[in-house]
Amino acid sequence: MTLRPRIARVDVFPWNLAFKRPAKTSRDTLTHKPSWFIKLTDENGREGWGECSIIPGLSLDDPAAIAAFFSKAQTDPPKRAEEIPASLPAVQFAFEMALNDLRNGDDLRFFPGSFADGQSPIDINGLIWMADAEGMLDQARGLLSRGFTTLKMKVGTLPFDAELEWLTALRNEAGPDVVLRTDANGAFSKDEAGWPPFQKLEALAKLDFHSIEQPLHPSDVSGLSALCATSPLPIALDESLIGVRGRESKTELLDAVRPQFVILKPSLLGGFAESQEWVDLAEERGMGWWATSALESNLGLYAIAQWANNGVRTRNPLLLQGLGTGGLFTNNVPGTLEVEGGQLINHAGGQWPNLTEFFTTG
Repeated sequence: MTLRPRIARVDVFPWNLAFKRPAKTSRDTLTHKPSWFIKLTDENGREGWGECSIIPGLSLDDPAAIAAFFSKAQTDPPKRAEEIPASLPAVQFAFEMALNDLRNGDDLRFFPGSFADGQSPIDINGLIWMADAEGMLDQARGLLSRGFTTLKMKVGTLPFDAELEWLTALRNEAGPDVVLRTDANGAFSKDEAGWPPFQKLEALAKLDFHSIEQPLHPSDVSGLSALCATSPLPIALDESLIGVRGRESKTELLDAVRPQFVILKPSLLGGFAESQEWVDLAEERGMGWWATSALESNLGLYAIAQWANNGVRTRNPLLLQGLGTGGLFTNNVPGTLEVEGGQLINHAGGQWPNLTEFFTTG
């Protein structure tokens, strides 16, 4: 695909997103998130903005390779998308985001439509960060009091007996109408006496969970396939999609594993076109999907939300999305997004800052 309009200049703004509080995941505890914001300027002086941010230990992109690519791009802007290596999916996401901004009028309208116009809030899940059991229950109570009807939490760091205890308490407090999603990040691949993966899924199914993301490590394709075929709890693939490129390889994975859902993080998968191909292949097979942010700033989140609500081609009604991570940073890009009553809302009458000034003086 030719990159149009023709890019006259590429400006790059390194930006280390700082978490308000340490963000514990099943892989690590994050205090900062390496990011680069790019501004593409075309021959007519119009600007398009993109975000390249990575999750250390999960993103394929190597920071040194990102910096080297951006350094070269500033003197020799890429003319075709194929010039951006597939090993740099976050860079591909940033360029695709910025090019869409340019094509659609230089006004952060990555995918014009009702969300960008402030008319269509997006229903999202509330995310419970890893903590001790009481801390996670406190987070759940806070989210429920704010109007969330779907909660998502990680599992896999506590002994499963302890996790099952707090999850049972959560279900009892939340009641039967609250939807519970969970994400194991491959943790069920670890041996735990008395709790093989299938029995863990049975226990979660008895608590009426909606689904579980990535119960086994992505390398265990045969194990994932066996679980998806027999699990009483619907399974979604997440990390398994990272690094899988080309229609043939994607088809091979989906046909081998047959998950019930796929989870789409565009900045981990190489952008919106790559994510759309996953949607097409999943829906051809009767599989559901939803989009999830990968801890982007408000700017990247804004682009993903526009895509999920107005840019994606889908034959099915949208499922509830995982796009509520924009308020995590002390040095976030201020904008028009807000989470209210379990929805991501774009206040179209609000104001985004002059981004060049923000990144050069902030």
